[in-house]
Order: sequence, then structure tokens, then C-alpha cells
Amino acid sequence: MKTLRMYPSSLNDRYLDEAVEAMGRGEIIIYPTDTLYALGCDALNNGAIEKLCRVKGLNPQKQTLSIICDGLSMASEYARIDNEAFRILRTNLPGPFTFILPASTRLPKVFKGRRTVGVRIPDNAIARALAERLGHPVLSTSIPQEEDGIDPATIAIEYEDTASLFIDGGEGEGVPSTVIDLTDSSSPDILREGKGELQ
Repeated sequence: MKTLRMYPSSLNDRYLDEAVEAMGRGEIIIYPTDTLYALGCDALNNGAIEKLCRVKGLNPQKQTLSIICDGLSMASEYARIDNEAFRILRTNLPGPFTFILPASTRLPKVFKGRRTVGVRIPDNAIARALAERLGHPVLSTSIPQEEDGIDPATIAIEYEDTASLFIDGGEGEGVPSTVIDLTDSSSPDILREGKGELQ
């Protein structure tokens, strides 16, 4: 696994291109978000998604898969966002939230049978830049981390055989995103309390 050190405050175009090219080849990468580090792949590549689900022991038929988008315009292509949901997203994003929304038909067949998708627009320039350069969402699943903080070196060792590329964005907090079910936007349901406080 190749490690690239880059911080959200100073993006490296060459490193971002390298990460996007790896995802374009169907590979898995590790990258920082505004909460935990995450495993990611091209969200429109069925083979890559199936590989990532196998690695994490996820069943896409039973568990909601999440995507990283660069903004609300991209999110609205892959999730159905009504006016009230849009207002809530616009108020709280970018930020440490995963919003569960009705999935659109543009998502690949791995999502078929799933009516929902988790949407993230992290307050982290690296994560958003990856989706922007890819031109569509990054499938994302967070890496479990200790609550006393994130040690990139430990992640690199643990996922050496899983990912082809690791963007080391430095240490961070070990607090996951707040997960909110917005399938009924008139009554948002907080499924997991995390780093974000809903406004």
C-alpha cells in the first residue's frame, strides 16, 4: 500500500489524481473525513463495491451503504431530496453527518433492493475533492477507531492488504458521524449520536 501525506489545508493535485486513478481501476483507498478515516471506492463500480463490502463484512441488501459527495448538487443526483430535506442538508452540510435518504435509480445494481442511501458531504477538503475529481460519489465506510484518537500508522498496518493507497491526513478524533434518517423529512430521526449536532 502506498502512503501519501496530505492535509485538508493544502491539497496536492498530483496525490488527488493518483487516488482517483486508483479508484478508477476498481481499487480501494483509505482517506480522511471530518470524523473517522474511511475505506472508499468508486460508488458506480459494482466490482469495487462488492470487494469493499466483503472486506468489511457488509451485506448491501441489509445494511445502508454511504456515499461521499462534493456538494448538494451531486447528492441530489443519487438520492431523492425533497424541499424540507434540502433545507436540513443545506443548513448542516458540509459537516459530520450521514443523512439516510431515499436512493435514486442512478446508483449501481449493488444498491438494487435497497431503498435508501447514506449521504455524506464531510467538512474535509480531501474527501470532497476526491468526489469532485471522480465526477460522482465515493462509496465510503468508516474504519473503526479508538475514542482516544486516530493513529494513521496503526490504520496503515491494519489495512496494508486491503487498500492500494492511503491518504494520511494526520491524527484526528475517534468520533463517528451523527446518523440521521431523513426518509421522512418532516420528522428527522437521529439513529446514532456522533460528532454533529443537528441545527
